[in-house]
Amino acid sequence: MGRVVVGVTVGLATVACAVAAVVVGGRMRSRGKWKRVVRVLREVEEGCESSVERLRQVVDAMAVEMHAGLASEGGSKLKMLLTYVHNLPDGTEKGTYYALDLGGTNFRVLRVHLHDQLSSVLEHEVERQAIPQHLLTSTSKDLFDFIASSLKEFIEKEGDGSELSMDRRRELGFTFSFPVKQTSVSSGILIKWTKGFSIVDMVGVDVPACLQEALIRTGLDVRVAALVNDTVGTLALGHYHDSDTVASVIIGTGTNACYLERVDAIIKCQGHLTSSGYMVVNMEWGNFWSSHLPRTSYDIDLDSESPNPNDQGFEKMISGMYLGDIVRRVILRMSLESDMFGHVSSKLNMPFTLRTPMMAAMHEDDSPDLREVARILRDILEIPDVPLKLRKVVVKVCDVVTRRAARLAAAGIVGILKKIGRDGSGGITSGRRSDVKMKRTVVAIEGGLYSSYTLFREYLHEALNEILGEDIAKHVILKVTEDGSGVGAALLAASHSFL
Repeated sequence: MGRVVVGVTVGLATVACAVAAVVVGGRMRSRGKWKRVVRVLREVEEGCESSVERLRQVVDAMAVEMHAGLASEGGSKLKMLLTYVHNLPDGTEKGTYYALDLGGTNFRVLRVHLHDQLSSVLEHEVERQAIPQHLLTSTSKDLFDFIASSLKEFIEKEGDGSELSMDRRRELGFTFSFPVKQTSVSSGILIKWTKGFSIVDMVGVDVPACLQEALIRTGLDVRVAALVNDTVGTLALGHYHDSDTVASVIIGTGTNACYLERVDAIIKCQGHLTSSGYMVVNMEWGNFWSSHLPRTSYDIDLDSESPNPNDQGFEKMISGMYLGDIVRRVILRMSLESDMFGHVSSKLNMPFTLRTPMMAAMHEDDSPDLREVARILRDILEIPDVPLKLRKVVVKVCDVVTRRAARLAAAGIVGILKKIGRDGSGGITSGRRSDVKMKRTVVAIEGGLYSSYTLFREYLHEALNEILGEDIAKHVILKVTEDGSGVGAALLAASHSFL
């Protein structure tokens, strides 16, 4: 009997040791997996580091590239395109003006009523229309005849109590969001089509002239007064409401900036005179690049796998098109390094599955159990049952990627201010402050990433204060505008209607 008891006791002890070994081994493996997740997070944090010293280097690099782009064509990654817009609206305009916004497979027509007095809300009407699929690959005549006919129908609806008549000449601002080589305020040559269009006979042709001919064929006495880039329209709208507006930035799905430059500083257009002495320059800043930008392996992979590698490098680090996918790539790496996220789903492997609005929703989830994070991981990336501590890691990844983007956007804005001497340094690149009195400086901003993403906006403002210092930053005002591509185009038609 005693031997049996001893044997049972020894057996139980052996089983207990085995169970303990399994438990300890499981814990050690779990700790190992967690350490690998944390290591990936730390690497991302270090790679995205954007100290104020680094941001000031980006500011200087932006200002230098702006100088180079103004000196000669192809002298910089920044195209610094001439817009020939030199007369921005200031609130004294009066009358009714039109805008046509062709930015994709839909277009909008707008009518804006100006009452010779500044108003926080402009009176305007908008109509949106889809372009039939067959016209995307047809001829320039077919496309613009369709657009002109739609504009005519829109104008004919004025009737009923309107003082306007069909025989009165009208002025129109034309927003055309495709690559164009602008040759005057109202003319520009199409470089290439994007966004599904392929109308061969239009490449190398003056786009506003095609529209103007269609308007004449339709019997409309409408003059194309301005060919407008959406960023320039945003600047016009900002300047209409506040004459201290000197630049505009779009930070949405894509990103771009433009600003008001002295004509005598634009070396590549020497001899061109304007009544104001200034011209709006379209920077195309999405293509900015500098070795000072904090680039990670995720950025490199995203770029190499994109349709336009080695192009739009700045845009790929700060715009809404890409931020969600950078986060997806980090989560994928964590999943491959550790199985704590479970099986790697096909959705997690698919580029651009995680859109930036979803990423922002996870980042701004303030519920105690991060239930929105869990829902998006489950429904969008097909990662179910993610533990709370891993959900917190995902939120941290969103924070790191968003903070870097916002701070780099802030550095880009300060780069513009430095170029025009509005950063408190007198326009020099050494960073030394001068005693020049700082003028009130307004930057118009449009785009959902800034206007709808609270944490992005807060990080951008925080970086502006750090780079400029509070004494200078208090003179720089960022103002949200809405519909620069529509209302802004009509305002530019007004400001250039008799020029």
